[in-house]
Amino acid sequence: MAWLASLLGAVLIGSVPASTSPNVTNPWFPLRPGTEWVYSGTKDGKPTRDVVEVTQRTILIQGARCVVVSDRLYEAGKLEERTSDYYTQDRAGNVWYFGEDTAELNAAGKVISTEGTWRAGRDGARAGIYMPARPRPGQTGRQEFYRGQAEDHFRVVSLQATVRVPYVSSKAALETREWTPLEPGTLDQKVYVRGIGTVKEASLKGPVERAVLVAKSSR
Repeated sequence: MAWLASLLGAVLIGSVPASTSPNVTNPWFPLRPGTEWVYSGTKDGKPTRDVVEVTQRTILIQGARCVVVSDRLYEAGKLEERTSDYYTQDRAGNVWYFGEDTAELNAAGKVISTEGTWRAGRDGARAGIYMPARPRPGQTGRQEFYRGQAEDHFRVVSLQATVRVPYVSSKAALETREWTPLEPGTLDQKVYVRGIGTVKEASLKGPVERAVLVAKSSR
């Protein structure tokens, strides 16, 4: 299990892999430019629509070329939050998360907060592995680290989870748990389907939030 020890060590210390590519092909979290996912859900008691798109753009962070993923969250029909996430993949197939630029908007469309924004290499922030190349039940790691702003962790629960959302059904889904020490008492569930990516997100503890995949398209 040397690969696992190496993976967990990299996650814990946030070391940058020697060779990466913005061509993210990990089957559990594929990021082909031009692909768009649309999620429907609820947040703060309001209906939400989340549109995630892999752009044609890349960005260089700590020597790693990352693909830029656009995430636009609409709450009750109005744009509530816009985010650019930065991912890259190492030779082994692990998907690394190198940061995000996020902005929360008010009803007039004005930016009122950029809390949660971070980039690896700035102010002590470190990259983490968002999706392992070969997930195994019980596997844990840190997806990001920027002290006091972004400290998400994950644990793989199952590779045989059953999920049914408007876009797809599967009995062989990857299920994880996510949490952060910045929000004690919260716990989230995420479910992924091979070849598609994230199909469901739901809070298990803490404020009620839920999002399920309703559409996916590619250009």
